[in-house]
Amino acid sequence: MKVAIIGGTGFVGTYIVEALLERDHQPVLLVRPGSEGKVAYREQCTLVPGKVQDVEALRHTLEGCDAAIYNIGILREFKSKGITFEELQYRGAARTMDVAVKTGVKRFLLMSANGVKADGTAYQTTKYRAEQHVKATELDWTIFRPSVMFGDPRGKMEFCTQLQQQLINPPLPAPLFYEGLLPLDAGSFLMAPIHVKDVATAFSKSLTMPETVHQTYGLCGPETFDWKTIIQILAKASGKHKLALPVPAFMVKSAAAMLDQFEFFPLSQEQLTMLLEGNACDSSEAFRLFEITPTPFNENSLSYLSRD
Repeated sequence: MKVAIIGGTGFVGTYIVEALLERDHQPVLLVRPGSEGKVAYREQCTLVPGKVQDVEALRHTLEGCDAAIYNIGILREFKSKGITFEELQYRGAARTMDVAVKTGVKRFLLMSANGVKADGTAYQTTKYRAEQHVKATELDWTIFRPSVMFGDPRGKMEFCTQLQQQLINPPLPAPLFYEGLLPLDAGSFLMAPIHVKDVATAFSKSLTMPETVHQTYGLCGPETFDWKTIIQILAKASGKHKLALPVPAFMVKSAAAMLDQFEFFPLSQEQLTMLLEGNACDSSEAFRLFEITPTPFNENSLSYLSRD
């Protein structure tokens, strides 16, 4: 298949490109001018210069393709730079879907996220609205909702390396966030990290699986961990011992209200809200369907954190 990818140069995108090539698909990437060097397997891909805001660039990318993947997502928005959830996670997705319909592309895969909902954070609601938009089209869509993804970052931004830099490496104790006045449940919220290769495999395999059309799949790792355990696993993988202490969420949210517009501040209010909600699901049926043996979240699979 000739597969258009919108969002193919970042952490997850590079793994999706790799998975497509392994199954003999032909990736066509929309690439922002100046970002050509970020493309993995560049010689094996077709590159189309342009931005997701440019309908004509989208048309050039999608024309002649058998399928399309929308994989643009951000963890924080910086409105002063035009980086917003509304534009990149909803409007860009909806624009791509509409162009796909007009250019005759039928198969469409959407990268969503576990925990999306109509009344959540801006991150969650824009992902949710993108899901509703694709469901209202005539496209043969499949939606994937992964939990937090980990894996060798290959020079990109990745969940575990970020936590290592922000929480494990600094000399201060790692925070065990809790809501309310008493730290009785500090760090008890649950997460099920999934390896990025497993997500990319699900994307690439689903393209030729008719039974996945008009289906939504949650993709979470095979084991669930509380936040305190995740901190300890990351510390061990980094070759460190890490003290962790309870931190009231309202204090961090108050600081974030003033500072999360600045990139140096490590956490936004919305990120903390979603963190406290947890991020886990049962993906056993999806793993069986896609014949995936999920990668465990442990010191061995996190060995990239021990690099100098």
